[in-house]
Amino acid sequence: MALPAHPDKHRLLHIHDNVPGVLSQINRVLSENGINISGQYLQTNDKVGYVVIDVDKAYGPQALEALKQVEHTLKIRVLYSAQNS
Repeated sequence: MALPAHPDKHRLLHIHDNVPGVLSQINRVLSENGINISGQYLQTNDKVGYVVIDVDKAYGPQALEALKQVEHTLKIRVLYSAQNS
């Protein structure tokens, strides 16, 4: 997968069971932490889904922990962290 570069953004990867409502839970967590989404790419198969999320501002450890606690989360990973944040 090739996604456009966003030099001043942070990129996160969230892997989860492919069940309804996970993406809305992820977006709620980001919103509750004051984190604006600048881009998302979602892909699923019968069992697993993943979303790559580009966000505008620095996120704290509490936001990452909240994303880990989203029901049906399998893994969360920071793919890219902007240097100027």
